[in-house]
Amino acid sequence: MEKIFARLSQISASLVFVVLVSTLVTLYISAKPAIEEFGAKFLIDARWGVDVPVETPSSSDQKPAQQASQSSAPDAHLDGGINVGDDGVNVDDDDGVNVGDDDGVISNSPTKEVFGGAVAIVGTVFSTIIALLFAVPLAMGIAIFLSEIAAPAISKPVGVAIELLAAIPSIIYGMWGLFYFGPFIASIFGGHSVSLLVAGLVLGVMVIPFMAALSRDAINTTPDVLKEAAYAVGATKFEVIKDVVFPYAKAGIIGSIIISLGRALGETMAVAFVIGGVFEFAKSVTDPTNSIPVVLANNFSESSGLSLASLFYLSLILFVVSFIVIFTAKHYFLRRGK
Repeated sequence: MEKIFARLSQISASLVFVVLVSTLVTLYISAKPAIEEFGAKFLIDARWGVDVPVETPSSSDQKPAQQASQSSAPDAHLDGGINVGDDGVNVDDDDGVNVGDDDGVISNSPTKEVFGGAVAIVGTVFSTIIALLFAVPLAMGIAIFLSEIAAPAISKPVGVAIELLAAIPSIIYGMWGLFYFGPFIASIFGGHSVSLLVAGLVLGVMVIPFMAALSRDAINTTPDVLKEAAYAVGATKFEVIKDVVFPYAKAGIIGSIIISLGRALGETMAVAFVIGGVFEFAKSVTDPTNSIPVVLANNFSESSGLSLASLFYLSLILFVVSFIVIFTAKHYFLRRGK
């Protein structure tokens, strides 16, 4: 029985690893056309779906060939699409170049569509930072109150209410943020009711229940004998919390912050309601912008070809960034906490 249980556990752990690797490979294969087209410039390019002229050889290189063609057949209609009429020069080749009429020169150069993820990447990072700056102090305060200060008659129902807040669907937070919280924040700080600040604060509200509940459970693991020993030597409640409870529960508290960070990085529906969804850098925190999950949710249904590959490129960036941030935080902070 023990061997079967050990074998099943090994299969389950291997399955998670296989899913992780297959997801990474699938994202890379789907994003490969965009990676080959834009390369690393995709990370710093703020344009999304913008038509730009295709780079062509310089006019000095083309001029000798044009002069040679005009001198050899000045009035002819050539296979390359060059027409010379009484009113001037009219060049109409396969690349769509038109030059010449009575009023001057008209150029209609071919274009290509350019995609860049800088706006979405910056929006994702800053909205997550705002969320954590807002959520961490409040969540730690709630956890300490429920575990060390409040009476059991209060801590139990309040703790259940905090856990129920974590079960509310994210779209509910988004609608609340769009119609009530966003206008309220705009009335205090100015700017728009949908903005980077509103998105960060709504994200913070969403992750507070997770962070508070997990931190409370971590704090509750502190042995009573340690706290009683500290009180016995004259320590105050603040000193016991600072010097005994927090050091003992440090690993669990940091783990709760890391889990909340992962949710904030990937949150989509609530942020889509309140961040604005525009491909522009926010000049201030009260301006609208965009984030990677919101770009993916809003554009996947109508994308194809290179635009679809660009969305997979963004997905790959979000996957790698989330993995690196969480992996680094877990191994750096938790190892330092030991």
